[in-house]
Amino acid sequence: MRITVVGGAGYVGLTTAVCLAAKGHEVFCVDKDNEKVLKIGKGIPVIYEQGLEELLTEVLSKKALIPTLDLDTAVQNSDVSFICVGTPCSDDGCINLDQIKDVAEQIGCALRKRVGYHVVVVKSTVVPGTTENVVLPIIEKFSGKKVRTDFGVCMNPEFLKEGRAINDFMFPKNAGIVIGALDQKSGDLIAEIYEDFDSEIMRTSIRAAEMIKYARNSYLAKDVSFSNEIANICRRLGIDYLDVKKGMELDARIGRGRFLDAGAGFGGSCFPKDVTALTAKAKECGISPILLDATLEVNAAQPYELVRLTKDVVGNPLQGKKIAILGLAFKPGTDDMREAPSVKIVESLLREGCKLRVYDCKAVNNAKKIFGAKVTYAKTAEDALKSADACVIVTEWPEFSNPKLYTSMRGRVIIDGRRVLDPAGLSSGFKYHAIGFPNAIET
Repeated sequence: MRITVVGGAGYVGLTTAVCLAAKGHEVFCVDKDNEKVLKIGKGIPVIYEQGLEELLTEVLSKKALIPTLDLDTAVQNSDVSFICVGTPCSDDGCINLDQIKDVAEQIGCALRKRVGYHVVVVKSTVVPGTTENVVLPIIEKFSGKKVRTDFGVCMNPEFLKEGRAINDFMFPKNAGIVIGALDQKSGDLIAEIYEDFDSEIMRTSIRAAEMIKYARNSYLAKDVSFSNEIANICRRLGIDYLDVKKGMELDARIGRGRFLDAGAGFGGSCFPKDVTALTAKAKECGISPILLDATLEVNAAQPYELVRLTKDVVGNPLQGKKIAILGLAFKPGTDDMREAPSVKIVESLLREGCKLRVYDCKAVNNAKKIFGAKVTYAKTAEDALKSADACVIVTEWPEFSNPKLYTSMRGRVIIDGRRVLDPAGLSSGFKYHAIGFPNAIET
């Protein structure tokens, strides 16, 4: 099938475009950023995702992926258009639909000149009612055509975990595929795209599909905030949260899942903005979303638990202390720093007068856009730790679990925000502290 992906240089867009091309479709990867389109055409991913570069090279060599700035030509020569542009939150917490509206208008203009049926699929995360009340009317207005007759509209939410997005798209069995359609014809065409994927396909209404995305993310975000709050209580009561977590996981109703892990809080492109947008939408409907509000409140405060812990163990004031920050991305496996807990931690420690050396194996370029020259950027973890008074582990990159990594520290104080390090392997003289851990371990 011939497919257009709009917003093709973003996390969702590029993953969608490359994976659909790998499945044998002819895909136009459309973006308005000329530099990014040129890089993609040369096989250079503009984001970091495990396996993306190799798959991008493969589909380009087969001419299955066509990076382009020309949305008009792409839509006119394809059967389906996926909208994958960003939907950030506005200052008031409501969803910002500017990019969605702009793309819907452009697709409408392109459809005016197109002969034949075409389905527009919203893959961007949008609050319930957006596809039918915003996207559809704009397309009708600028195309001069009628939905159901001349074109179809669907909602197909993405369930991709950054760092595992390629695997999640190609093997969606654990998450399923949800297709919300305005009518049978448009839904059938989109289902055809996914017919050889090993996954259950759920067919539903457009609004239900929109809500499913928000409900999933909000549920998982709630688990993260719950776990962090319990871990904070455990520390103050002298209890190891890991023991509590193991006890919880014995209950089949709870089960085992990484969203019970305590840490510095959730970040990234989905959880913070999606819970915020759903909260704002609920309030528009006259509902007071107490649980969602609490989820956001706990998460907003969680990074400062690491700052408080640093003050407690290094000493207050922190003025002039050399602190190594290991990990800047909001999670391992990605270079994404949107809403990353590291941002609050770094900025708070800078206000305390600390001298910071930061390291992340993938996110340094993004960090430089945020922190500028306020911090020193280390090329390796060893370089960041050299002569440090203390180390704060913020992202659970596997390399940080090696106890031998920390031998060059001066202060030998480790604050583990992700419980990634086993202190039993540290050499003598270290003091190890962690989120949800009652007392320091001295080696």
